[in-house]
Amino acid sequence: MTNTRVTAEGGHATVPTNDVSTVPEAEQVTTGWPLYEVFVRGKRGLNHVHVGSLHAPDDEMALRHARDVYTRRNEGVSIWVVPSAAITASSPSEKDPFFTPSGDKVYRHPTFYDIPDNVPHM
Repeated sequence: MTNTRVTAEGGHATVPTNDVSTVPEAEQVTTGWPLYEVFVRGKRGLNHVHVGSLHAPDDEMALRHARDVYTRRNEGVSIWVVPSAAITASSPSEKDPFFTPSGDKVYRHPTFYDIPDNVPHM
């Protein structure tokens, strides 16, 4: 008799499990694929907003997957996909020293200026 492993999981009699990967199929597909950050501009929005991340083999597939995953209800008018490796970000733990220089530039705040009523989006 051969040493065959079997399972009755799911109520479908016994199924051989020899040479069957224990890694879920989705994880097998994304192994080695770069991570992309996805930004979507909504129909009523003026800017792109980060909506999530996904793995894809290349830029074109990342764009297609982002469309399928993040705009299923026809809510977007523009999508950006950016490789996560291309993003450089500040660290939240360094927020005080990193942003302190802007604190002494009060002239950058709009409190010193009168904004006309006919100027949109201010």
